[in-house]
Amino acid sequence: MDDNLLRIFIAVTSIAVLIQAGVLVALFLTARKTMTKMEALAEEVKGKGIPLIETVHTTAVELRPKIEAITARVEAIAGKVEEISANVAESSATVKNQISRIDATITDTVDRARLQVIRADELLSRTIDKVEETSEAVHRTVTSPLRQVNGLVAAISTGFEVFVGQKKRPRNGSNVPQDEMFI
Repeated sequence: MDDNLLRIFIAVTSIAVLIQAGVLVALFLTARKTMTKMEALAEEVKGKGIPLIETVHTTAVELRPKIEAITARVEAIAGKVEEISANVAESSATVKNQISRIDATITDTVDRARLQVIRADELLSRTIDKVEETSEAVHRTVTSPLRQVNGLVAAISTGFEVFVGQKKRPRNGSNVPQDEMFI
């Protein structure tokens, strides 16, 4: 049995070595095929990629001054925008201060006008009161005594006319003439 086992072992080992050799040959062929494809791909990249890279590089070199000019313009515009912002802020503050001053002036003017209207109203009220007092005083001191004097003169005149006989008494029983009834 020993010999048979040894022969079986050698046969199995030989088969394993042959399988390994086949796998190695397959790996070699696959690696060679892959290498060929890689070389073809590398040639294609050289043929197409290098001109593309050169074109991109040339374009980048050509665009660099334009990009720098655009950057300079953007920086100039940014400076102007900052200046405009500062001017707008300053103008806004000035307008706010002026509006505040105008508001204070208008408020003061309205307050003064209100005081003047109140004073004018009080002056007019006092003037009307004085005119009424004066009218009452004139009525008391001039009109009432004048009516009394007028009534007295009318009585004396009527009495004198009746005494002298020029005037006769009316028949209706009224001894006051129609014109004098008003007084």
